[in-house]
Amino acid sequence: MTTTGPLDGVRVIDLSTVVMGPYAAQILGDLGADVIKIESPADTVRVGEYRTTPGMTALNLNVNRNKRSVALNLKDDAEREQALKLIDTADVLITNMRPGALARLGLNYADVAERNPRLVYAHAQGFRSDSDRAGHAAYDETVQASSGLVDVANRALGEPVYLPTIIGDKVSSLTIAYSVLAALVHRDKAGEGQQIEIPMTDTLIAFNLVEHLAGHTYEPAEGPTGFALSMTKGHAAVRTKDGLACVIPYNPQNFRDFFAAAGRPDLAADPRVNGDAINRADNEWLSEQIAVCAPALTTEEWAEVCAKHSIPMAPVLELDKAHEDAYVRDGHLLDTVEHPSEGTIRTVGIPVKFSATPGSIRRLAPLAGQDTAEVLAELV
Repeated sequence: MTTTGPLDGVRVIDLSTVVMGPYAAQILGDLGADVIKIESPADTVRVGEYRTTPGMTALNLNVNRNKRSVALNLKDDAEREQALKLIDTADVLITNMRPGALARLGLNYADVAERNPRLVYAHAQGFRSDSDRAGHAAYDETVQASSGLVDVANRALGEPVYLPTIIGDKVSSLTIAYSVLAALVHRDKAGEGQQIEIPMTDTLIAFNLVEHLAGHTYEPAEGPTGFALSMTKGHAAVRTKDGLACVIPYNPQNFRDFFAAAGRPDLAADPRVNGDAINRADNEWLSEQIAVCAPALTTEEWAEVCAKHSIPMAPVLELDKAHEDAYVRDGHLLDTVEHPSEGTIRTVGIPVKFSATPGSIRRLAPLAGQDTAEVLAELV
């Protein structure tokens, strides 16, 4: 199949499981790379409910497109040698296997770099390899805890909940992707590959502290940690006359226009929204007033008002109806396609648009090992 996209000609070996590594490799595949997934049928991302074929789970379908699947038992000497020969042909290797397992299999960086010194070797794991947690198991929840996200939730919501999305995995996937691209640029300039270590916890700490380091950015501290607006009680989407919406007035004029549209001239005249800026001490009161006023209009009416007055606003996208949403539909962010084994499925679109080298969805997620013969024949 013709490969298109800015990474046309780049070969990636995906030696990873679950979400973090596979999603990163899929992103590279969407951008044109030839991604070869080396797996066994017991790959954990393939465990779970399925519709037609065992192993073809919803999660698998969402992180393994634009790949060819090769089934190899890495504990078998002959099959491991085939895997190494594939790695010899690669520009990039992505793995989240533990260092001990990689060493036992002869697949750590020193082993493969000796054979392929131009290889970009991306190794993702839960914790930094030089830390006392290096060998600890890590899941998204433990990473949310160790990165401070659970503390943020506890302080903002009064309960130490986990974010209801695997943010640690997915942010780390994006970090893998951009790190690989940077290493490829270096390789093309200097002619050498390198090892990249992507610890999930370090990645999410850096992600979390962008705004939440706040007053502790200074030494000594000039205020508390935590981004004030995000930590405000009641800072949430609101109920309109007919649904849910995010309405976020940010400056005094925004608030005055919002309150006027809601039929509350008393609030529009309040001194708290008639100064030069919003006092963060008033954030909780303002959040309460937004929630009180929002039912005055429908979501569509608020969309018109907010667009007219440049007030940040968006309807809440209901996941069950995402495929019906005009923005999603017009941007091809969810398309209906025919999978060779699973029938009609929805697939998430490529969110980035390139004017000269657009990415493409060329292959839907393969059955485990379905491309083994094709790929290994290319080694001859």
